[in-house]
Amino acid sequence: MFAVIETGGKQYKVSAGQKLKVEKLDAKQGSAVHFDHVLLEADGANIIIGEPYIKGAMVEAKVLREARDKKKIVFRYHSKTRYRKFKTHRQHFTEIEVLSIK
Repeated sequence: MFAVIETGGKQYKVSAGQKLKVEKLDAKQGSAVHFDHVLLEADGANIIIGEPYIKGAMVEAKVLREARDKKKIVFRYHSKTRYRKFKTHRQHFTEIEVLSIK
């Protein structure tokens, strides 16, 4: 069984027991999080598609940690004008473990 949820402006395919990184959530480490924006739910041949969300569907997860991702390089360059800008960026994320799909 799997579901497609929406959080942080992105969509994730999740199943029970899966660990994944999502955009930073306002939750503390070890707390429970509920995602009610479920777009699709599939269990074998039974597929339920929301319009846009499935009413009454929910995905429960546990927050494992909050951290910052690896450093990304942001480099701007204009040819023939000696224009070079170098920056770096580290995105905040929350790592969650999906407990159940209801």
